[in-house]
Amino acid sequence: MKLLLRILLSAVAVFVLAHVLPGVGVDGYVTAIIVAVVLSLLNFIVKPILVVLTLPVTIITLGLFLLVINAVIILLADRLIDGFTVNSIWWALLFSLLLSFLQSILFSFLKEDKKK
Repeated sequence: MKLLLRILLSAVAVFVLAHVLPGVGVDGYVTAIIVAVVLSLLNFIVKPILVVLTLPVTIITLGLFLLVINAVIILLADRLIDGFTVNSIWWALLFSLLLSFLQSILFSFLKEDKKK
């Protein structure tokens, strides 16, 4: 149940950011849900491989290259999904940063209070 809520909240974040950022577009709600699912799968499967392959560059840049990896993941999702468009790597980078920020705010509502 929590996974489904996280996917739906990610879809809401994708939909909102696509309408706020002029360089990013999404056709509708269903496409936003598909983007959220594909991004979560790409982050689960492809991102660890890219992180390992680019480890020397990531170490030299003190981890800032991970932002580029996130932008590449978003551009890959753009190629895989019809109805989701990102104009350039700069828009993908901004979309990635804002998506992470918005997801952290939205996911904070799902955390349960721990009783002592």
